[in-house]
Amino acid sequence: MLGPQGTGFFLILIVAFGALLFWVAVAKQVVFRVFAACLAFIPAMMFGIAAVNKYYDYYQTWGAAISDLTGGTAGLPKLAAGGLSKKKLQQDLNRSTNQAEDAQFGTVFETMITGPKTHITRDVLIYLPPQYFQAAYAHYKFPAIELLHGSPGSPSAWVDVLDVTTDFLGLLTDHQAQPAVLVMPDTDGGQRYSLQCLNNPGGIQDMTFVAREIPAAIASALRVQPPGKAWGVAGYSEGGYCAANIALNELGYFGASGILSGYFQPITSQVPLGNKAGAPPVRKYVFADDPALALKNSPSLYITHIPIGLEIPQFWLAAGEGDKGDVDAAREFQQLAQLRQVDVPLDIVPGGHTGQVWRAALGPMLTWMTPQLAQNAASEDAAAAAKAREKARESRTVPSKTATTKASPPPVHPTARPTKHADK
Repeated sequence: MLGPQGTGFFLILIVAFGALLFWVAVAKQVVFRVFAACLAFIPAMMFGIAAVNKYYDYYQTWGAAISDLTGGTAGLPKLAAGGLSKKKLQQDLNRSTNQAEDAQFGTVFETMITGPKTHITRDVLIYLPPQYFQAAYAHYKFPAIELLHGSPGSPSAWVDVLDVTTDFLGLLTDHQAQPAVLVMPDTDGGQRYSLQCLNNPGGIQDMTFVAREIPAAIASALRVQPPGKAWGVAGYSEGGYCAANIALNELGYFGASGILSGYFQPITSQVPLGNKAGAPPVRKYVFADDPALALKNSPSLYITHIPIGLEIPQFWLAAGEGDKGDVDAAREFQQLAQLRQVDVPLDIVPGGHTGQVWRAALGPMLTWMTPQLAQNAASEDAAAAAKAREKARESRTVPSKTATTKASPPPVHPTARPTKHADK
């Protein structure tokens, strides 16, 4: 009732605004009239913001609004703050979480990742599913999905606004999805910016950080598959564009891509002045001087230029039926992707370019993506095991350097033992 979309909240704002206008009318002294008029701007401004929020169906609780607008994750443990490493992360998990509860509900935590090549340092939220803490999965290397937020936005929007962990846990409990680690990075370096996950010529190399360095860091610190077909990438709005663009430009790093109300050609970015973190944002079309890069970063154009012999990730699309631009763009990209793939699902959801649509699309997207990633993980494990057996067989059949050719007996091929994944 009194939430950011509640009728009671709107009535309070209207009453407050009316009372202040009445004060302006009856006040005899000019100073009080001016003071009341200034105060009247506050409920009027809040009413406008609340109306926009209700239209887009974004913030449903005050906690979600405060957390997302401040980029805050105050309620989450911050693990391996000094640098993401397997040993430090496991120590922090053991110390700051309840293993019994984690094995039932999973856990969300915040960490920090620095790219060794890009030198970008940003916060990342990670959700470990319940299976990560269960004995039956002790030696299982999980698939992973990188979830990319919109702009303005922050990683916490996935948890506080879109409820991805709650929905995913429900799907896992009902056996409608397969367990996977969810990775939610800060893709912009602050809510003032809109980098679109692009490698800015001569500037911030955001795509390299998001698409390569973050997955590599996660795979080295957690029981997660290395970047490849067992990784997925998904996003909404700007994050949907990122998911489409990364999937086509970083072939071999992701096996599936989910695009929720995304667009398919780059728009003007908001980048830090002088490409310095924390500097004032400036509007810039980063490919203005490079048409070739503009084409390469336009998924709706570039998908037709990728050689047929190269395998592209599987795509899944969603859009709100009330936003014609989103629907038309999704249908156009679906038709182009279907030239390369037999089935490219497109989920048209009631609503517009809103949080309501993205929340509704999350479940179907995870239900579609996680079984594929799990199957790809099994294939990757089988291929790695076969390669290890072959390598072991070759090392055992190499003739000794001290033995003579005539005296050497026929090579013996011992039966190779299957390898097991160890949590090192």
